[in-house]
Amino acid sequence: MSEVNTSSIPTLSPVADGVPHARNAALLSVVAAGLGQLYNRQFGKGVLLLAMYAIGLFFVITRLGHAIWGLTTLGEQKQQLKLVGKVYQPVAGDHSIFLMVQGLIVLFVAMLLVLLYAAAIRDAYRTGKLREQGNQPNRFADTIRYVNDKWFPYMIVSPPLLFVLFFTVLPIVFSILIAFTDYSSPNHLPPANLVNWVGLTNFLDLFQLSAWAKTFYGVFTWTMTWAVLSTVTTFFGGFGIALLVQQKFIRFKSFWRTLYMLPFAIPSFVSLLIMRNFFNTQFGPVNQYLRWFGIEGPEWLADPFWAKVTVLIVNFWLGFPISMLLIMGILTTIPREQYEAAEVDGASPIQRFRMITFPGVMYSLAPILIGTFAGNVNNFGVIFLLTGGNPTNSEYQFAGETDLLITWLYKLSITNGKYNFASVISIIIFVIIAGLSIWNFRRTKAFKEEETYR
Repeated sequence: MSEVNTSSIPTLSPVADGVPHARNAALLSVVAAGLGQLYNRQFGKGVLLLAMYAIGLFFVITRLGHAIWGLTTLGEQKQQLKLVGKVYQPVAGDHSIFLMVQGLIVLFVAMLLVLLYAAAIRDAYRTGKLREQGNQPNRFADTIRYVNDKWFPYMIVSPPLLFVLFFTVLPIVFSILIAFTDYSSPNHLPPANLVNWVGLTNFLDLFQLSAWAKTFYGVFTWTMTWAVLSTVTTFFGGFGIALLVQQKFIRFKSFWRTLYMLPFAIPSFVSLLIMRNFFNTQFGPVNQYLRWFGIEGPEWLADPFWAKVTVLIVNFWLGFPISMLLIMGILTTIPREQYEAAEVDGASPIQRFRMITFPGVMYSLAPILIGTFAGNVNNFGVIFLLTGGNPTNSEYQFAGETDLLITWLYKLSITNGKYNFASVISIIIFVIIAGLSIWNFRRTKAFKEEETYR
């Protein structure tokens, strides 16, 4: 009698009981997150989800009405002084800013609760499908093991993500909402006064009212000019020095590299304060040196034109070392064979630079160059510490000749309490930086090649 080959007989999966577990589990989860997991006999997961859902639901239900009222009205009763006997005592009122923040927190928690609710329904439905196919649902210990194996990276990034949500995203949303209110000094500062929604009034005032519009267009023009010139000067200045140091005939290369890195090594705070004294018109060393040659130096920090020239010079001195260091590193990665082949073909030094060196450097540094431009739009330190935005301009609202949008924002908010206009400026800065950075980055060769390889 021949032996039967049992390996050819298919293995039958367990027979399902015909009950629509997926539908039942999903419907129970619609009633309350976690009930579907309990139905699927995942008791540990079900109890955990049910507890989280109950706590979140209690928090949202007890606060959602007041949160929506606070966000829509921003308060109805301002703080007042009431005469009690012979003494005036403050009577608490609504604080518009607190109401806005509390309302946003409740809405963010409600959003997380909705995500938990949807995830619980989806999980219960999928587990029910497995039961219909005759499979046993994972036990709580199996779920923990699966999460540790497959979802460990997500577990690690989840707490920071919650911090980002409540300490980064929420403040950003809050600052955007401020742009649509009249939150400013002196008439609309809580708790003594209430804040009101004003729609697009602040945006229209910024672009249409003559005083504000003149300030905005003037500061915006200088900000873009500054960002372009400071980026170009530091990049090509560092490029030129890197090429010189890398030449064969230059000796003591390590010494020159170290020397040119000194401006970057010194804290910029100290350097800027020193430079502010260097360019002082009365007793600064720069004008004293010029007088030795019979030249009367300009008012570096008091004249509008020369103040802008000064900040560009100082920024170049502070910024070219990092460009030089990056470019020197990239130059060492360009194969020497390309230059040798170009020399054999009779290419001049300018042609070798144009065809080999410059494209090789730009391929790697174009994204960094875009980031540098974005950083210079928000280069608060150089302007604030060197000129403070001065010299003043009598036609500008709370801004000086060298103020950038970011330093003007600082003066509007911290110094003068014009939080509504400061919020408008912050939105404009974000749109400019995000728009230009994304548009330019997508045009770089590095990005296009990365998209091709995907």
